[in-house]
Amino acid sequence: MSTTQSERLRGLLEPLVAARELDLEEIDVTPAGKRRVLRVVVDSDAGVQLDECAELSREISQALDDSDVMGGAPYTLEVTSPGADRPLTELRHYRRAVGRLIKAQLREGGELVARIQTVDEDGLDLQVPGVKGRKPTERRLAFDEIAKARVELEFNRKSESSDQRGAQDDEKIDESQEEA
Repeated sequence: MSTTQSERLRGLLEPLVAARELDLEEIDVTPAGKRRVLRVVVDSDAGVQLDECAELSREISQALDDSDVMGGAPYTLEVTSPGADRPLTELRHYRRAVGRLIKAQLREGGELVARIQTVDEDGLDLQVPGVKGRKPTERRLAFDEIAKARVELEFNRKSESSDQRGAQDDEKIDESQEEA
């Protein structure tokens, strides 16, 4: 029974990555001119630091040199963490995104932009932002309702305290309108 290069790479690299308490997210070999690029994507609940990638890269490079998994053709090794725009495909990806804003394409059509509050094995509890001054609403979304999802980058996110101040200001406005 022959194994594919991808399976052989995973078998070689997974123990090295796991020893550093990281998750092996992806292994990708792509042609780049006369060379190939071997991209190894790792992640963890605490994120991945640049120094960790550098140390792991040295270990992986040595393991690859000691094996014939990549064959004799030249290649470039890249060890990296997932980008901010990577798709959320595993339960652990959603758990790592708690508190973040996501955009989900729904299987029934349409999309939903909401903040993840909690995650369990069945789905997500979300806070859907209010539109035009309305208060946010809560929504439950099962994983089987999601076609695909990604974290939305937020450059000017309000802090929790300013969100609460905004809600308190809304209540004061409501009270003053009732008095009038």
